[in-house]
Amino acid sequence: MAYQSRSILLPDFSSLHLTVLGDLMVDEYLRGIVRRISPEGPVVVVEVQAEDWQPGGAANVAANVRAMGASSDVIGLVGEDEMGARLRESLGRMGVGTDGLTVEGARPTTRKTRIVAHSQQVVRVDRETTCAPNEASLLTLVAAVKSSVDRSSALLVSDYRKGCLTAKLAEEVMAYCRKAGKPVYVNPKPSSASWFRGAAALSLNHGEAEALLGPLEPPGPALKLQGEDLRSQLGVQALLITLGPVGLACWTAEDGYTFVEANTVEVYDVAGAGDTTMAAFALSLAGGSPAPVAAMIANHAGACAVRKTGVAAVTYAELARAVHAGTTSTTE
Repeated sequence: MAYQSRSILLPDFSSLHLTVLGDLMVDEYLRGIVRRISPEGPVVVVEVQAEDWQPGGAANVAANVRAMGASSDVIGLVGEDEMGARLRESLGRMGVGTDGLTVEGARPTTRKTRIVAHSQQVVRVDRETTCAPNEASLLTLVAAVKSSVDRSSALLVSDYRKGCLTAKLAEEVMAYCRKAGKPVYVNPKPSSASWFRGAAALSLNHGEAEALLGPLEPPGPALKLQGEDLRSQLGVQALLITLGPVGLACWTAEDGYTFVEANTVEVYDVAGAGDTTMAAFALSLAGGSPAPVAAMIANHAGACAVRKTGVAAVTYAELARAVHAGTTSTTE
């Protein structure tokens, strides 16, 4: 079946509640101008004129869920530091539940600092520890997931391989959600994708999919077979692969293969766009949309995100306008 963009109905997300589990980050930006080269070496000197930061990683997913009108709890690890406190405060102001933020004193809050000069990123500095949580933290995380999932529509897992997600944690939360009858939507890395067998939906970007499949074919019959094979291998109900400027593709047992062409938009920044895409896909599925329709809505959300500078959430109003404009075409 082919879906026409202008006939797509965007669900009302306001009655939904998603539990978001994963790697929490702070995305920090130092913005300035370059007037000279350093006398100490052949590098530019960036004169910082502005600083800002936003919740990143799983925290950005939760922020997008909230901005799109649903309620959310976020669960993950932070350090006993200023950035962890600021992240908790910021998410709380957004209305995101933060009781599941687990503090590990020996772990810094993951922080990505991007230095930007004249709208061009010069360098990124990462401060992080990617070791697995200690036993006490693992127990706390599991308990937080169980408590939140009991009052949630679904669990959304965002894995950046920064240490929060382990095979043991995935096994426990998957078993609990299966018993509770709650769907699990997952955005994993290739090394953790197999942990989430039985998930309602799993999303990968182009590079992650190639790490599991080898080189991806262009959209068409060959890609259709590749995705069907990967969905079967991973044992998930729906598979979404984002294909960068080409668009995205979705596979389910019920609806088969659907390719959604990318919107033609001016791209300012791709940082965080995958989080936005996954949040919209999960919310649409939880709101009752068929997977091909959810994929189209997710495509619109991603297009809204890349129009923004830096990591930023997309609101329900912005998404509704994009869906109403209906510039995406979908084929099967």
